[in-house]
Amino acid sequence: MRPDTPAENVDHTAEAARLERTAGLYPEDAEALLLQSAAHLELAGDRPAATTLYDRLLSSSDSLENPHLIRALKAANLWEYGHEAEARAIIDGIRATAPRDPAPWVIVAESLEAHDELEAAHKTFTEGVTLLLADVPEPPPHSCHPLLFGRHRVRRMLGAAHDDWDVLADTLHSSPVPLDELHDPKRVWSLGSDNPAELQAEISRLRAELGAYREELSRPFPVAVLHWPTAELAELVAAYPTLEAEYPSHEEHLAGIEASLRELSASGTPNLGIVTGTVPSYEAFAASEASSPSDTDLLPQYATTLAARGRAVGWPPERGAGCWCGSGTAYEGCHGAGA
Repeated sequence: MRPDTPAENVDHTAEAARLERTAGLYPEDAEALLLQSAAHLELAGDRPAATTLYDRLLSSSDSLENPHLIRALKAANLWEYGHEAEARAIIDGIRATAPRDPAPWVIVAESLEAHDELEAAHKTFTEGVTLLLADVPEPPPHSCHPLLFGRHRVRRMLGAAHDDWDVLADTLHSSPVPLDELHDPKRVWSLGSDNPAELQAEISRLRAELGAYREELSRPFPVAVLHWPTAELAELVAAYPTLEAEYPSHEEHLAGIEASLRELSASGTPNLGIVTGTVPSYEAFAASEASSPSDTDLLPQYATTLAARGRAVGWPPERGAGCWCGSGTAYEGCHGAGA
């Protein structure tokens, strides 16, 4: 789908089918492509087909990057076409698992909110915020902002007084219209008002919200550093020995990644990430560039291409999350030591 295609002109069913075909051509991107396909199916109103795609991903023998996200999307979709009990069971399971990624928390909390389960939505938002932001130095990661904003919105609807998390949400909110005004439960009444001043004020608020959404959608892909897992790097160097000068050892490779990212961060470069390469994917990229995989100039281009395709994982990992190197140790006790 072209970026300039108006939303009303999109054939969501056809776009879903195209993305599913593309996933077959690029297995390394299948998870992201099939999630996009499922989103188009939901927009087309074919929610059972979207659930089939979510189930296909969850039953895949391949390891998933975001299994909690897929389950959350499946739950939200199921609830929309009458499978409330199954959706609630999945939501309870996600909350019990306590994922370290904010996206599943946001999706299940907003699903509860959309079905007027405000107390449950508030509890879910709060669980996510407490888990991911307790003891995290400010400012919190950008990915956690929707958790804080969603919690603020639900608390306004419940008539709860501001607490410290609400104050933080207010601080992080950059729109010219304050969060308290955007989340005012009485706004719905102004939409039916005959007072031109009230209608104009509501139009201004809606424009501010739209501007915030556009800003979020226009965030550039991360400046990413290329990471090779142990087995992939060994296969790469064995196949292309001239790359040994670039990668003397796997330990030096990992240390170099962390050093490069810290240097970029110290220089003020925002939105940093790590992309993980595979030899087949790299060889396919080299072929598409009519070049040899031995060409070291291809490596940063390959990293940028992976980042542009949504393959980057943000750096640094959130507090308590596993290290980006795949050691299974928390980042603070691994490559993040002394950061």
